[in-house]
This record gives sequence, structure tokens and C-alpha cells, in this order.
Amino acid sequence: MKAMHRLLFGLALTSASSGLFAQFPGMTLPPSGNNQKAAVIQYIGPVRIKLEYSSPAVHGPDGKDRRGQIWGKLVPYGLTNLGFGSGKPGPWRAGANENTVFETSHPVTINGKMLPAGRYGLHMIAGAEDWTLIFSKNDASWGSFFYEESADALRVTVKPHKHDYREWLTYEFLTRKPREASLEMQWEDLAVGWTIQVSNVNEIYLTALRKELGNTPGFSWQGYLAAVQFCLQEKTNLEEALTWAEAAVSMPFVGQVNFNTLSTKAQVLRQLNRVDEAKKVMQTAIEHPSTTAFEIHRYGRQVLSAGNNQYALEVFLTNQKRNGDAWPVHVGLARGYQPVGDLKQALSHAQLALKQAPDELNRTTLEDLVKTLSADLKAKP
Repeated sequence: MKAMHRLLFGLALTSASSGLFAQFPGMTLPPSGNNQKAAVIQYIGPVRIKLEYSSPAVHGPDGKDRRGQIWGKLVPYGLTNLGFGSGKPGPWRAGANENTVFETSHPVTINGKMLPAGRYGLHMIAGAEDWTLIFSKNDASWGSFFYEESADALRVTVKPHKHDYREWLTYEFLTRKPREASLEMQWEDLAVGWTIQVSNVNEIYLTALRKELGNTPGFSWQGYLAAVQFCLQEKTNLEEALTWAEAAVSMPFVGQVNFNTLSTKAQVLRQLNRVDEAKKVMQTAIEHPSTTAFEIHRYGRQVLSAGNNQYALEVFLTNQKRNGDAWPVHVGLARGYQPVGDLKQALSHAQLALKQAPDELNRTTLEDLVKTLSADLKAKP
């Protein structure tokens, strides 16, 4: 067999032995064949994915250009007798030197097939049309010499495709989404990729949150509030979220009654369709002595954005009753009167707010609002 075959696969015993000695435990030595080690890490939500590999080059250690000689030759198609180890035909090690290792902190699916959490030796059976990815429970071997099919945790069939030239074998995460990512092996003029998905991302987050609330974060109302806000954002686990929200308000030595805790509890009640209770809690939040003009104003803007114009105006009027002429009371009233059609009141409050504008951005925004309201008022029959 050609020397380049021996380089990557170690078909000869001497080649395998020299590689092993080059990596003798506890000694800092160059990697066998100068195939540099590399790793890529990607999180899919809370799930950590890591792939470690050694990266051969298209040009051999002697500088020879092997382009056009990689697939089907240096990396044979099908299984190959490696001449060492188990003596059985084996797959490609998906890199060079030690096992290429795929590690996942939680169960995932690979192209729709389940793979438990753990570390796996990644091997590949190359083919002209189809490739097979093999995730082996044995992640600690050198190459594929001791590969045993009985240790397979998962096999997945994938399609190779053409790719821009890559001198060094590289693994790269291409798409990165909250619940999935795609990982691709690229070398020479070819790439092979697969999709990694996490079907239960929210449950993983919730499991972590429950554990963390039993530790330091659970000794502060802010910790409970953060957990509740996750549930609100994802619209999940709302009954438990309500328990956490109540803890943020009233748990002994931890809870605190303030606008943030009360308004968050009201949001959970609203998502649970307990609308009347939500309104009562929200009114308590607005009327609480520690609640600021800014907090009431922000809430009014949220109500306005939700399309509840009349209630938004009531919130802005409450802010005026509580805080008089404080900034940004008049801004809210200008915004509140406009959609209910009282342009005269809206313009009056916009003009008052303009005089109070604390910075250029607010000043410019209010000048535009005054111009718009003035024009609309003139055009009104």
C-alpha cells in the first residue's frame, strides 16, 4: 500500500507504533505526522457540544500535493483492513491520530436519531455517493485500529457535497439556532455535514433553574424573578412560574413587594387567563409607594403597544395623579390621548413634555410628535 495510506491510517505496525510513542502520556511532544490538534465547541441553548480532532493537510509531511488523491484513495471508500489492532476491516477515524471525539452534555438527535449524552469516538465510512457516520462508545482508542461495531451507539447515513478548497481538515458549526446546529467536516474539495437537535431545551433549562433556586439564587427575589421571566418568555411551566413569582413577592427573608415582583406576578396570571386577578395585582404594583414614574410610564407604553388604548390612558392618568408634572408623565399622557382621538389634550401634554426633555434624543422625538399632532389637529373637521 502507498506511503500516504500509511500516514493517515497507520496500516503498518511501525507507523502505528511511532505515532503512539509520539504521544506518550505525560510527555509534551509534537503530534504524530504534524497533524495538529483542534477542537470546536458550540452550545445549543444549555447543551454543550464539543468535537476534538487531529487535522491532516492535503499536502503530505514531505510537501507532496495530494489533491485529487484524498477521497477513495488516502481515505478509502468502504471499510479497510488497517493491518493492526483488531485485524478487522475498519472505518476512517474522521481525522488523524487518536480518535476524533464527539461529546454532548445532554441527549441530542443526529439527523433525527437519538444519541444519549456522553463522549463518542467519531468514525466515518466514506463512499462515492453515501457516507456513514459512526458514533462509537469507545472514545479512547488510537485511530480506528480497535474499532468494534458492537460498540456503536449510533449510525447515520449522510450525503457528501462539493466544497471550496480546504488545505487542512476542518470541522465547523454552520447554522446555530436555539434548538439546533449543523456541524460539517470539510477537507480538500468535499464536505460532509449533519444536524444536531435538542428537542427538550426548555425542560433542560427548567431542570437547571430548579436546582439553582435551591442554592444561592434562591436566596434573593431576583433569582426567582429571573426564572419566572424565562417561563413567561417561553410560555411554559406557568403554574410553577406562579409559585416562583409568589416567592419573589412574599417568601420569608427573600420576597420583596415592589413593582417588578408584582408586575411579573400579574403577567403570569394574565398568561394563565386569570385576568381579574392580574388586574388587581397590577393595580397594587402601580399604587405601591416605591413605584416610580418611569415604571408606571413603561407599563403604560406596554399596554399601548398591546392595543388596549383606553386602559393605557388610565395608567398614564394614574401616573399624573401619583407623580404630578414629573418626567415622563406628560410624555405618557401625550401618547395616551393620541390614539383615543383627543388630539387637543395630546398636543398640550406633548408641548409640556418638550419643555422638560432631558436630552437631544427625547427633544427631537417630541418635536416630531408636536408637529404631527399640530398638523392632525388642523386637518380635523
